[in-house]
Amino acid sequence: MNTDFSPVRLREIRTRNNLSMAEAGRLLNMSKMGYCRYEYGDRVPSYQTIQYIAELMGTSYDYLCGLTDDPSPDRIVVSRERDPELYSLILSMKNGPKEMTARMQKYAEELLNQ
Repeated sequence: MNTDFSPVRLREIRTRNNLSMAEAGRLLNMSKMGYCRYEYGDRVPSYQTIQYIAELMGTSYDYLCGLTDDPSPDRIVVSRERDPELYSLILSMKNGPKEMTARMQKYAEELLNQ
């Protein structure tokens, strides 16, 4: 697994999310100093930590490691604790009949186009 982690890209994503270094550290359950070590390039996070950072910061592992220039996330994590309504909706779509999923997707697209 490539771990050419880019501190510059981490800083870009943090500022794009309007987070201070202390806020980014709290988001990632670490101290400001621990977070700063990643952003200053003093320490390289593990593969798992890079994945965790990417998920919480709304980007991808590939972007943080310079494998792509697209900062879009490659996955979205929905927490039952943080977003119970969205979690419930996704769970019902995942476990429901395919016809329901197709109808809900069409309805969502119509709402977005209004």
